[in-house]
Order: sequence, then C-alpha cells, then structure tokens
Amino acid sequence: MAMSNNYGAFIEKSTISPTASSSCPSLKGLTFAIKDIFDVEGRVTGFGNPDWLRTHSAATSTAPVVSSLLEAGATSLGITIMDEMAYSINGENAHYRTPVNPVASDRVPGGSSSGSAVAVGAGLVDFSIGTDTGGSIRVPASYCGIFGFRPSHGVVSTVGVTPMAQSFDTVGWFARDTGTLKQVGSVLLQQPDLNATEPSQLIIADDCFKLCSVPRDLLVQPLVKSVDKSFGGNTVINKMDLGEYIQENVPSLKHFMTSETQQEFCIPSLMALSSSMRLLQRYEFKMNHGEWVSSVKPEFGPGISERIEEAIRVSGEKIDLCRLVKTQLLTALSTLLGDNGVLMIPTVPGPPPHLQADVVALESFRSRAFSLLSIAGVSGLCQVTIPLGLHENLPISVSLVAKHGSDGFLLSLVDCLSKFI
Repeated sequence: MAMSNNYGAFIEKSTISPTASSSCPSLKGLTFAIKDIFDVEGRVTGFGNPDWLRTHSAATSTAPVVSSLLEAGATSLGITIMDEMAYSINGENAHYRTPVNPVASDRVPGGSSSGSAVAVGAGLVDFSIGTDTGGSIRVPASYCGIFGFRPSHGVVSTVGVTPMAQSFDTVGWFARDTGTLKQVGSVLLQQPDLNATEPSQLIIADDCFKLCSVPRDLLVQPLVKSVDKSFGGNTVINKMDLGEYIQENVPSLKHFMTSETQQEFCIPSLMALSSSMRLLQRYEFKMNHGEWVSSVKPEFGPGISERIEEAIRVSGEKIDLCRLVKTQLLTALSTLLGDNGVLMIPTVPGPPPHLQADVVALESFRSRAFSLLSIAGVSGLCQVTIPLGLHENLPISVSLVAKHGSDGFLLSLVDCLSKFI
C-alpha cells in the first residue's frame, strides 16, 4: 500500500515484518500502525512528548499486543503521533504537528490516538492500534469516519504500554471495515471463532441523544433498520432514560453531584459520572508520572499543560468513592443489559470541532462528550464506534455498548449489522 506524507499520521515510518510461524496466519497481508505508547524493542516509546523521549531509554522488549499482531502475519508500517501523555481527546500536538483529519481537514482528528486513526482513515494502513482511557479510540474513530473498538477493561493486555490511568486504560483498534475490525479482535481477544448472535434487546438511551447536535433519527434509525433486517424484526427494542436509571442504581454518585452537574443541556448523573472518572484519572496520572513531571519540568502544549498541572495538585480525597462508583455502575449496567443486550448511545455530542478552537468555547462540548464517554469508561464495558457517513459534510457516528467480556459478541454483531447500514 502506497504511503503518503500528506496526513502527518506517522512520527516514524519503519517496517516491522511479520513473525508468523503458522502456515495460514489470520492477518497475513494486512498492514498496521502502532501508537507511540506501545513498547517496540530497541526504540524509545515517545508518549507524545519530546522531553519524555529525551529522558527515557529504549524498550528492552516489545508489547505483547504488538507481538501478537506480528505473529498473526500483519506487517507494521510505523509509529503514529499521539496527544501528549495521552491527555486529550482533540488530537492536536504542539510539538509534532497535528495529523490531518482525512474527511474534514479543517477539523481535529480526535485523540489521543490521533495518528493511528488518521492512518486508517487515510488508507495508509489496513488497521491500527491505540489506547482508550477516557475516549481515545472512540473519539478519533468518530471524527475520522472509521470503526473503533474499545474492549472491556482488562481483557486485552496492557503490558508494555505506557500507563495513563490504569483503572480505565484499554488497548483498542481502528479499521475501515468490520471484517478487519473483527479479524484483529479475534487475535487480540484470543477468540478465533467469532460468530454472530442475535441481541436479546437493543436499548436506546433516548436522553443521551438529546446531548447531541446531530438529529436523533440520523443516528438511531440506521441501526434500528439494520437490526430489523439482520434478525427479522425479532429483537426487542426499548427506549429509556439512562441518566435516571444510573442515578437510581449508582447511589455513590450523590457524592459527585454539584451545581455544575445541574447545568442546562446536561444529564446530572452522567456529569457526576464524568467528574468521578476525571478525578480518579488525575489521581492515577499523578501516581504514574507526577514525580517525572516535577523533576524534569517538561514543556507541554496549551490545554495539556493546564490539565497536567491540575493532576499534579490533586489529593487522594474521594478516590475510594470513585472506585465505588465504578463497581456500582458495572453492576447496574450488567443488570440492565442482561445476556446479549446492547445499549445504543451517541459516541460524541456532534461532528469534530475546528482546529485550534477556543478552549472556553469547547467546554460545553467537552462536558457533554465526557458524559457520554464515561458510560463505558467507568463501567469497563466494551464499546464500538460505528461510522454513519456525513451530515453537512462532516463525519457522524453512533456507538453500541455491551456487557463486560462480551467483546466477541459485539464485534460479530457489528459485522452482521454493517451489511445493512
């Protein structure tokens, strides 16, 4: 596949040949790209920041996820740019340039797995790997008009992956088609046979779609029609107020309810969920990298600098409550979904924002985005981003969420549904 410099997705282009020993490796002939957060033996993992690159040594081994893909016959074409320290969902990097969104060049590509998403969206590779802590697979997949999969927390190995916040860190992947998405999943999930199963119910989180600027029917109807065509109209389809359900079934959230969570155009329980997620994320980031930040005093770009300063100042107050919220939410959503149920939500509140948009102007969008992203982020459930083409010449998407450990089911389901979307 021809490579292009036009999209700025790669920080380093270097081929790593497959190490397949099988006579019929499952990913033979496919190319992929690696986010600069995964260890590759002999190179320094850059973590999106030149000071990090300067102060760290070369990896002595390759992350098992990368090794698994090479052993399955895939060829790596290089390392991709990411947001600094994985601490943004925008995709802008002040040091290494911002990868160009292949479907909307005046808009952000989404982050922090920006280069990995752009490499797939621009057709430079067949698939790519990234990480998702607060939304770093789901957001760039939506913004670049491709499929993105965030697996259940803890299901795919994070060994050899620079941590951001371990309570939320997951290894995810991008592809332009569901067949490739599923193929990669079968390798990383170590589930060679992924067969489609009819969902027991499709739950539409109606209140969540009110957070979105895209007309509801453009997001909901394609999937509803596809479910009907795929399974003969037998799947139960329910609508619900997800925020209300979470508020009633996650009692520890009351500790995160503030005047901010009562704003107009918000769902109070999801705002509180987002607050608990970001607090624990800041605390774990500080535990992981606070000492390095304090001693090296690295240079960070705008937005990232303020976010990291806030993390370094955070105390351990309410951290146990954050972990209790995680446990209660997982139980509540597992009960709601039952076996083979799926939840439909918007991936993000709308199309990708403009490049270098004003931080204050973006605050409402970010707030609504994290309300949506925290549902799978805090619970640890698996989520797939499904592109739905363009609305007003900008990419839009919808997401399906399934129970923890139902990753193979969700990948097979979206592969089945994609035939009719």
